[in-house]
Amino acid sequence: MKIENNRGSTSLPTVLVSAVALIDIDGRILLAQRPHGKEMGGLWEFPGGKVELGETPEDALIRELGEELGIDVSAACLAPFTFASHKYENFHLLMPLFLCRQWNGAPEGREGQKLTWARLKNFDNFEMPPADIPLVAMLKDFL
Repeated sequence: MKIENNRGSTSLPTVLVSAVALIDIDGRILLAQRPHGKEMGGLWEFPGGKVELGETPEDALIRELGEELGIDVSAACLAPFTFASHKYENFHLLMPLFLCRQWNGAPEGREGQKLTWARLKNFDNFEMPPADIPLVAMLKDFL
């Protein structure tokens, strides 16, 4: 859906996606590799997914983490941290990033994605989508 603003120009649809930096007891952060064949396949990203109509970003994240990683996260364990706002070719992405240090279960890639635990100092070794890159800088400043 294209939205026309009051200046008569066409803007892109905004897509709301919720993401999380899962931080283990060793201070490593979980990254998921987008499956090859999908848009931006092969790139590493913070786990999460699209917010469905009627969902809060936290509810969407809890649902997505259960579906994609097989872990159970409580909303009380999700701390809002920062967000990304990035214009892609066909849409504008708005992505809140939450921090989470506590969950139940062991993360496993249930949708064909590879997973890895990485230290922030090693994130330069992982090619990431453009929207995720500024989030890494924010995490490096904070953690």
